[in-house]
Amino acid sequence: MKCLEEIQARQKSRELVREIYKICQDGKLRRDFGLRDQICRAAVSSMSNIAEGFARKNDKEFARFLDIAKGSVTEVQSLLFVALDVGYVARSEFDRLYKMAAEVAALMSGLITYLRKDRAA
Repeated sequence: MKCLEEIQARQKSRELVREIYKICQDGKLRRDFGLRDQICRAAVSSMSNIAEGFARKNDKEFARFLDIAKGSVTEVQSLLFVALDVGYVARSEFDRLYKMAAEVAALMSGLITYLRKDRAA
């Protein structure tokens, strides 16, 4: 990987951020400042930690930042449950976004495994 934009986990994370911001601009979630801000911060954190880890130019550090990014994606999923449970998002929207977040987490896991396996060899 020569540039950040080539990383599929980062591309999908960026899409997730965009979609989270969309749901936060409309409807009931827009008025719940605490939940809205927390889910937006978690989504942005996932994308930002990928970038920060990549910039370290070190597989061990990159994998560590990807672990943190993956935690932020899991936080997005948890907060989506809150939004669903209090009626801020429809089940179909929840399912779509939860699936996006799961895809991002899976891509991160694959990259983490690759980085750690390559390092151990």
